[in-house]
Amino acid sequence: MRFMSIITSAQTAHPTPELMEAMGKLADRETKAGRMIDTAGLMPLSTGARVTIKEGKLNVIDGPFVEAKEVIGGYAIFEFQSKEEAVAVAVEFMQLHIDHMPGWEGTCEVRPYWTEEMQRMCDPRLIAAQ
Repeated sequence: MRFMSIITSAQTAHPTPELMEAMGKLADRETKAGRMIDTAGLMPLSTGARVTIKEGKLNVIDGPFVEAKEVIGGYAIFEFQSKEEAVAVAVEFMQLHIDHMPGWEGTCEVRPYWTEEMQRMCDPRLIAAQ
């Protein structure tokens, strides 16, 4: 099952070199094991844009975004057998922050991908046919 881990924080501090090295080792291990599919850190809000819909109208807003309380700092995509495996790696990843970036606070949200099988289970036409 595919999972995405999304890292958020209200803090905008850059990772320490020690944290970068530790995260690199974890990513290397998970990639070699065939579990990590992709990972990346994201650039600051000032480099981005938001495309929103409000009252049926599209709007493009260039960063930075004043109202941002938490920022997505990065993500990783994994292939695991279970949610428990995904959470275990997220705990290990967050422990690296405690070990190498004291004082940093944030969240690692772990969410499974929506699959075609789930779509079939929720498709009202398929439910009605059963």
